[in-house]
Amino acid sequence: MNYQEALAAAKGNIGPYCKACPECNGKACGNKIPGPGAKGFGDTAIRNYDAWKSIRVVMDTIVENTEPDTSVELFGRTFNFPFFAGPVGAVNLHYGDSLDDMAYNNILVRACAEAGIAAFTGDGTNPKVVEAAAEAINAAKGCGIPTIKPWDLVTIQTKFALVEAAEPCAIAMDIDAAGLPFLKNLNPPAGSKTVEEMREIVSLTNRPFIIKGIMSVKGALKAREAGAYGIVVSNHGGRVLDGCDATAHVLEEIATAIGNDMKIFVDGGIRSGTDVFRALALGADAVLIARPFVVSVYGGKEDGVKAYIQKLGAELAETMKMCGAASLADITRDMICVR
Repeated sequence: MNYQEALAAAKGNIGPYCKACPECNGKACGNKIPGPGAKGFGDTAIRNYDAWKSIRVVMDTIVENTEPDTSVELFGRTFNFPFFAGPVGAVNLHYGDSLDDMAYNNILVRACAEAGIAAFTGDGTNPKVVEAAAEAINAAKGCGIPTIKPWDLVTIQTKFALVEAAEPCAIAMDIDAAGLPFLKNLNPPAGSKTVEEMREIVSLTNRPFIIKGIMSVKGALKAREAGAYGIVVSNHGGRVLDGCDATAHVLEEIATAIGNDMKIFVDGGIRSGTDVFRALALGADAVLIARPFVVSVYGGKEDGVKAYIQKLGAELAETMKMCGAASLADITRDMICVR
């Protein structure tokens, strides 16, 4: 199976909202929530996608003719590529009831691990979501990153205990999920956290801790103060705040301010290996991609996921080769230009 075949298969299997577009740009699904769309007018998801396309890559083939090394070392592990599957929750609500979160995470984690990358798993109001994610990560020998919502401390402790037993390579929290409608007015409560509260949460685990949902230097510095191993520059795919800036527009400023103090990931509209290259040139260590992985799972399960990973990896390697980068460390800012 290739990715185009997975796309075609997904169209009749993914529910009424996602259109399984040839390239997921946020335009067909618009502001449809439930569904994969964005909040308000839906323009933030579109802006994320468009921003990467405004960055041009600089070709240079007067270099040694070698096959690029796309591998990256993170969390004490070596991965085949610097991209990961992003966390997605409530898939049956947003993408159709042929899969639930438990089945989705099980397929995604296993396929990603077998292809040499890791999957971030989602969280939900149903405790079984995290339980199943932990089981999938454990079966993949820890090759997965559970992403916990910003619940109250007691709930977080309970969920951490579940995922810690799976020995994941890292643990994440999507702090920007505080803006998701389904998290508001819940019992247990969920929402924003202070630096002090985040520091206490980070201290609950010895695993590398990643804070997802950073969109400013100020936010990144707060995450560093809280003791995070890394951050994800992310606006939650435009699903939590209308009118938000594109992640590509804020990434470089954040990376420059943070330097080597934390690992920097980025998501939002990244759809190709060339987009991955662009993100690394702007200072990211790796990227997260979510919605196309959903289509891959719904369209081809494990085979669909592996086909998408192969597509991205081939595109990244080709871009590196044509821009003169033999390894990820060779990707530099002068290999892109912003018009």
